[in-house]
Amino acid sequence: MSSITLTNGLRGEISDWGQINWRKVKKSVRNLRMRIFRARSLGQWKQLRRLQKLLLRSRANLLLSVRQITQINQGKRTAGVDKEVLNTPDERVKLVNSWEMPKANPTRRVYLPKPNGKKRPLGIPTVRDRVAQAMVKNILEPEWEAVFEPNSYGFRCGRSCHDAIAQCWIRLNSSPSGGHLWVLDADIKGFFDNIAHEAILTAIESVPRGDLIEGWLKAGYLDKGVLNPTDMGTPQGGVISPLLANIGLHGLEDFIKSVNPKLGVIRYADDFVVTSKDKESLEHILDQIKQWMSERGLEISAEKTRIVSMEEGFDFLGFNLRHYDGKLLIKPQKKKVLAFCKKIGETLNKMKACTQEDVIKVLNPLLRGFANYYRGVVSKETFSYIENRVWHYLYKWALRRHPNKSKTWVFNRYFNRIRGRNRFACYCTGRGGKEKFFMLYDISSTPIIRHVKVKGTASPDNPSLRDYWQKRNLKIGKQKWAKGSKYEQVAKMQEHKCPVCGESLYNGEEIETHHIIPVKDGGSDDTENLIHLHKACHKQVHSSKTKTKVGSKA
Repeated sequence: MSSITLTNGLRGEISDWGQINWRKVKKSVRNLRMRIFRARSLGQWKQLRRLQKLLLRSRANLLLSVRQITQINQGKRTAGVDKEVLNTPDERVKLVNSWEMPKANPTRRVYLPKPNGKKRPLGIPTVRDRVAQAMVKNILEPEWEAVFEPNSYGFRCGRSCHDAIAQCWIRLNSSPSGGHLWVLDADIKGFFDNIAHEAILTAIESVPRGDLIEGWLKAGYLDKGVLNPTDMGTPQGGVISPLLANIGLHGLEDFIKSVNPKLGVIRYADDFVVTSKDKESLEHILDQIKQWMSERGLEISAEKTRIVSMEEGFDFLGFNLRHYDGKLLIKPQKKKVLAFCKKIGETLNKMKACTQEDVIKVLNPLLRGFANYYRGVVSKETFSYIENRVWHYLYKWALRRHPNKSKTWVFNRYFNRIRGRNRFACYCTGRGGKEKFFMLYDISSTPIIRHVKVKGTASPDNPSLRDYWQKRNLKIGKQKWAKGSKYEQVAKMQEHKCPVCGESLYNGEEIETHHIIPVKDGGSDDTENLIHLHKACHKQVHSSKTKTKVGSKA
């Protein structure tokens, strides 16, 4: 990759968003985060606050936060109460050059439907508040990553649902190191709406610009034009809200362990389970947990909290965990599987007039996403069931399109015999007028790949674990590509790094494949002409003003 006239954007005004050198920007923020982590780990309080103030004033922090909020996050096109969105590079440049920390504005209340028919309230801050929250999060997160408990997995760097499920395996598997037979499956009633502000503000009282956090917590929300105050809770929808939620619940694991060191605790944000070898220990600790929660303005839901035997099993994070003849099996949750099949059926019902090619393009990401989430557990039977359901959905979809044709004609028209199986596939004209083969993803062929749990209190902000995280991200990221495919070869040729920003391809950003020589200019789909880029970096390469060029995979 060669860069021409790129500016780092760290000093003075910037004139072109496409010419910012993201390698330097990200390196600057990453190094300061690591120094903050180290200072907190060593108890160097003066150094910690000095570094946090430095990062809060950093232009690199501002640039990276604007990029995160306006180009990467899913809500980048969602406006707050001021109805402002920043969709163009010029708007981002204008925001950076005129930046001042904004006063907290009320959030815009929206409601998302939940599976049980109820609605989940979200508070959408203004885009400027979101940028400010992302900046403050960068100074606060590495400090708390240095002290967060080992079995807290929700909304944390480098951690996922799969790590929480892997820890459940360790605790509940019938082995000498585990063997817990009882589980407290706990639910906090309205956690995000009810957690006491004091519990959060007391924990972060000495952080620089803590007044900003207090302002966001107490700014209230606008619902149908009416301003509602917020005396408790943290708004779902805010960039910093998940981190504040983790801070509010920090100490739960240590508290439970102090009462009974033999209990196991696995927490994913506000969802948590406690495991034990006997039922009595869980009954006793439940009363203690209720008291601990009440001090933070929280309440355990009596309806949803239960103590269950592993012979009965329980659902957690979309998985079902249960002992079968004394052996722990983790499977996809039945309700999630049926809901997914229903979603496929509804999607096809809306695509009655679409082509077979369009159907395959829409369904493949859905099938791959479901398979990737569940491929680390006992899912082969589930994948085969889904494959069968999808096959029948597609056959009905095809029959509906040709009511005057025979079933045999319809079958031969839409299904091809491939490797001894009937597959939903077709030939269509691709880019450049070339014939291209489209085939529905075979979810039943998804290989089962066990997830390796993140170790202990490991954090990407820990400078002593750089090698560990590079190897871990690389191992997990490689699973994104089909083994032996040209896309895997392309990733390998560029050493699994984005050539524009220099970061790992698998840092959480969406990945797109770029043609070095454009198709319109005769470029091919061969590996030598392809390169993987983060979506935001891809846009930078195609910017009309930028002179950034991608020419090699080094």
